[in-house]
Amino acid sequence: MFVARSIAADHKDLIHDVSYDFHGRRMATCSSDQSVKVWDKSESGEWHCTASWKTHSGSVWRVTWAHPEFGQVLASCSFDRTAAVWEEIVGESNDKQRGQSHWIKRTTLVDSRTSVTDVKFAPKHMGLMLTTCSADGVVRVYEAPDVMNLSQWSLQHEISCKLSCSCISWNPSSSRAHPPMIAVGSDDSNVMYGGKVQIYEYNDNTRKYAKAETLMTVTDAVHDIAFSPNLGRSFHVLAIATKDVRIFKLVPLRKESSSTGPTKFEVQIVAQFDNHNSQVWRVSWNITSTLLASSGDDGCVRLWKANYMDNWKCTGILKGDGSPVNGSSGQPGAMNTMVGSAVQTSQNALNGSAAGRYFFPPLDAPRAGSRYGHLLPPPSLIEPSDAQFSPHSQPPQSPLSLHRLYSHSRALNTLPEHD
Repeated sequence: MFVARSIAADHKDLIHDVSYDFHGRRMATCSSDQSVKVWDKSESGEWHCTASWKTHSGSVWRVTWAHPEFGQVLASCSFDRTAAVWEEIVGESNDKQRGQSHWIKRTTLVDSRTSVTDVKFAPKHMGLMLTTCSADGVVRVYEAPDVMNLSQWSLQHEISCKLSCSCISWNPSSSRAHPPMIAVGSDDSNVMYGGKVQIYEYNDNTRKYAKAETLMTVTDAVHDIAFSPNLGRSFHVLAIATKDVRIFKLVPLRKESSSTGPTKFEVQIVAQFDNHNSQVWRVSWNITSTLLASSGDDGCVRLWKANYMDNWKCTGILKGDGSPVNGSSGQPGAMNTMVGSAVQTSQNALNGSAAGRYFFPPLDAPRAGSRYGHLLPPPSLIEPSDAQFSPHSQPPQSPLSLHRLYSHSRALNTLPEHD
């Protein structure tokens, strides 16, 4: 069984985001107390705070890790209208704080006129690039031309989205057939204005990002958005957290050889779930894109999985304290499918009203001993729960996080451990 452990985070205010590094052995938290904390996992599975520092002059909304190829690098964004890049320096052997990590601010990005609501590093194959989105409706793409000098960042692109931006997601595909692509979500409350999700694609000819698609059916405020990992597919899968959970498939239409405009897509909605019966705050994929986790105001984390016919079903529900919800999934045995998945939820606070908005995404185990075994058709509609972790599978790169306005929790539950 997996056991949920609790961490006393010691933040002085609401925790808004939590982020794993690439290997899943470090995590960062940020809070309205204007600080960021870094946590390291010991061999015994305990989490220890190895660094804590004041980062901004306002609430820190998001924190995210760069790929370890570029070193130990964090980015944060804040209500103070800035984003910042931090790099870890480890103490020298003659330092009285030997082994203690020191995080140095390498740069402050000050282009936004309003609150910076999200920050994401681009996929590794694109180099060291950083994207921010702001309440002013502008997405900004920065690049570090010299990865050895993180104090120099150049603003490469400004994309005007016309709507207040709340979240961004890079398409992780490294295929040459897929140009760089960014999905942007808006939390604009005007339901009369459709198209709260916009897709922008990079054009090699113009060297600019152009709008490729608008999801006009999304009319409610979007709180989170996530492209699924692309394991060689010709199409893209996008999960959206709004008043419900929605999964879209974006199938590129064949372009004419003379066409220089952005790719046109056939947009298909493959699943829509209102099981949370409330606002959904976060969605996150596992590393093989076979399992989606969502959290909502119902105080629960829900897991969604598709069979080989692409029919999506709920395969598990957890309360905010990590315990299963018996008999509420509508599917027999749904609570037993948590083995092989790792989910972290928020501490159940205020009688559960804040639970379930803050958790780490699950790691789905490959079948038949292969990293790509998930591509095999499962033996039944819902896969059995006896799958084990593969030593070759990587932990998730980006966790689900606490919504910045609606959390009441000050304690963290750690990643469940396998006995």
